[in-house]
Amino acid sequence: MSLVDVSSVDASLFILGVIFLLLIFGLLSMGILKMFQQRFRTGWLCFGGAIVSFSVFMFVLNRWYL
Repeated sequence: MSLVDVSSVDASLFILGVIFLLLIFGLLSMGILKMFQQRFRTGWLCFGGAIVSFSVFMFVLNRWYL
């Protein structure tokens, strides 16, 4: 069993990652739920929000942490 050393990860990067992961996967799960409820327009909007959130997350990572 090997452990991963995360002590060198900046706190702001960790918090940013957690917030965006919760946002992206929350929107994806909400989109799936809305699709099962036959509310397709709202489901597609949630999927679109997840894609936009992922794009913003990648932009922020490339801009400030690379």
